[in-house]
Amino acid sequence: MFRRAFLPLCVVLSSFGLIAGSHSLRAQDGDSHHGRKYKVPPPSARIEVTVVRDYNGKPIHDAHVIFHPIEGDKDKGALELKTNEDGKAIIDVIPVGDTVNLQVIADGFQTSGQVYKIDQTNMSMEVRLKRPVPQYSTYKNSTPNSGPSKQPDPPSNPSQSQPAPK
Repeated sequence: MFRRAFLPLCVVLSSFGLIAGSHSLRAQDGDSHHGRKYKVPPPSARIEVTVVRDYNGKPIHDAHVIFHPIEGDKDKGALELKTNEDGKAIIDVIPVGDTVNLQVIADGFQTSGQVYKIDQTNMSMEVRLKRPVPQYSTYKNSTPNSGPSKQPDPPSNPSQSQPAPK
């Protein structure tokens, strides 16, 4: 007798559990204010940098192209790429509207630096690198291992070195 009474009770309780569970699942379908909200990232620009030799326009392979994105007064870090055999480096993660300090370093060439405003979704930049020039020196005798130049000491009494007026 107990088994006959227990069976309908189990059916009723399981039905009630299924109904309650389906209502709780529907509660998640609506606009819930719990958890994180998804923020759409800003549109990013596709930037193509071509690095060439200044004197003949040929591409420079393996040049370091360093992007320093700046948003307002805040530096957002650095992104570094190397150029391919065509002298090109392509990046597509910098948001439109940012300012970028672009630095290019290549062996045997002067380092180049330029500031760009990213205002389009597709941008193309060409950087022309020059060969290093001799360093400017204010010293006349700047040969290595020559030491300081020796000049004669001025006379202690200027009247002795000049002839007497007649």
